[in-house]
This record gives sequence, C-alpha cells and structure tokens, in this order.
Amino acid sequence: MSTTLGAIVDALGGQLTGDPSTPVHRLAPLATAAEGDLAFVAHVRYLSQVHSTRAGALIVGHPLAQAAAGRGACIVADDPYHYFARLTQWWRRLHEPEALAVVHPSAVIDPSARLGVGVFVGPYAVIEASVEVGDGAVIGAHCVLGRDVRIGSQTRLAPRVTVAAGCSIGERCILHSGVVIGADGFGFAPHQGRWVKIEQLGAVHIGHDVEIGANTCVDRGALDDTVIGDGVKLDNLIQIGHNVRIGANTAMAGCVGVAGSAEIGAGCTVGGGAVVLGHLSLADGVHVSAASVVTRSIREPGQYTGMFPIDDNASWEKNAASLKQLNRLRERLKAVEQAIAQAQHKKTES
Repeated sequence: MSTTLGAIVDALGGQLTGDPSTPVHRLAPLATAAEGDLAFVAHVRYLSQVHSTRAGALIVGHPLAQAAAGRGACIVADDPYHYFARLTQWWRRLHEPEALAVVHPSAVIDPSARLGVGVFVGPYAVIEASVEVGDGAVIGAHCVLGRDVRIGSQTRLAPRVTVAAGCSIGERCILHSGVVIGADGFGFAPHQGRWVKIEQLGAVHIGHDVEIGANTCVDRGALDDTVIGDGVKLDNLIQIGHNVRIGANTAMAGCVGVAGSAEIGAGCTVGGGAVVLGHLSLADGVHVSAASVVTRSIREPGQYTGMFPIDDNASWEKNAASLKQLNRLRERLKAVEQAIAQAQHKKTES
C-alpha cells in the first residue's frame, strides 16, 4: 500500500515543496532509500547525504529546506525527527488493521472479570477474578492477568505478557512479549547460613503512556508498591527491583538493572547495561552513560559516567594494578605536600 506526500501533509502538517501527488511506497533510511521512498534528515551535519541519497522525497528541518528543495520534493518540519516519529505511527495505522473486538473461545475468563467496550482477548489468555480491562484494550495470546489486575483503556499487551495479582497498568501503554509485571522482589533474610524468604506484599503500579520492552521484569514491592510514572520508556531485558520508583518520562536502554528501593527522577535517561544500586536516588534530569555503575545518589541534573575504558588486556592489567595502589600513592603525596609546606614555613621563619 502506498500513499502520497500530499496525504501525509494533510494528516500531519508541515510545509510541502514539490508535487503533492508524489507517491510514497515506503519509509526508509537515507542510505538505502530508493525512488518512491521517503526518508528524513534530522541534522545539518548530514547535508552531504541530502545530495547523495536516492530517496524520492525527504523530511528536513528549516536549515536544510533549500538544499532538499533543490534536489526534489520535500516536507519541511520544525523538528524532523519528531515529525518522522508521528509519521511512523500514522503509517502503522494506515497499513495494519486494528484488532477486532473479539474474545477468542479458548481464552479463560473468570465470570467476575469486567471487560470494557471493544476489548480484544487472544487465544489461551487467562483473566482471573475481579480483573478490570478498559475500553479498546488488547490482551494478546497466552497473556495472564492475575486477580484484581487493572488494565487501562487502549493499552496493548503483546502475546505472553504476565501481570501478577493486584498490579495496575494505565492507559495507552504497550507491553511487549515476555514482560512480567509483579513477580516477587528479591527479598531474603539470612539465618544460620540459609536464606528465609520475605513475602512480597506490595504491588506494581504503572502510569499512562508507558512502553515496556520484551522480557523486561518489574518486581512487586515488599511492603509498599513499585511505581512507574507516566510516559516512562523501558527497553528490552531490563530488571526493575522491588519498591523502585521511576519518575515521569524517564527512559532506560536495554539490559539496565535498577536494584531495590532506588528512586529515579523524572526526565532521566539511563544508557544500556548501566546499573543503579539499591536505595539510591537520582534527581530529575540525570543522564547516566551506558555501562556505568551508579554507586552513590546523584542530587543534581547532568550527564554522569562511571566506567573503566576498554584497552588491550596487558595495558588494562597494568592500569588496574596502578589503581589498586592509588590510595597508598595518595597518602604518600599528602605526606610530601606536608613536608614541603613545613619546609617552606621554616624557611619563611628564618
């Protein structure tokens, strides 16, 4: 299925230069785009690609408008990356039919569960007692909703999502396959060389417009609840420990681990593979680089990095050995500084 530049501008706005009937068969990256494809250029540093790409049309910002118009049809937007994001949503709605309001006969639904208008329930889904599912929600195949779960309107659960008892998910959320919400947190008390389980009595509460990637786990709280704020975006394979609180519009890349009772502020970003230790707090607007380990609370917004640079193994071992001596070298340096200060003081007195 194809569309035209004119249809896109009618739907999303922007300033069109060129023929509105220009066909658009595909959205494509600059490097591989061909005639009939629409690509976007987000920054002036990609000016050379404006001239080299074979795309039939471009989405550009105002600084690149003249260059793009010189090569052919284009859409000029205030923020081309944001425009492209909206375009992908519109394109998906155009090309993928919405799920029909149907409950598959193989689904197991407790009589006390309440399903809103236009809900889709896929094959072999299980919906337990006193669950509430909002209007237009999608419950994919093999999903399990434990008792007293709340799912907001227009929220979509991909196949094989598990939401454990007592947890709630807001409106317009997307949970990808393999997500587990509300598993027990990692709580054990040591006793005489053994571990005694601490029952996790809290729940998980997720706000509106949250997206959670495949195989990510959000553990229920021990006593209080684990809370994920509105607009939070979690990538694949992330672990969120019990009683963690994440502020609105924070985003975390793949394989991040957040240990129990950490508090992450609003508008933060955490790069892939980074770790936040338990009981720490990050202020609003903190940005943690990939593979960093956050070992202390961060009170001020800004970019933070904590990692040891990669090197060939021999050099790395030498540097690591030097680091182990750092405290002793520091103490020796302090002693030298004190000796110099004392010598200067005696010289001044004399």
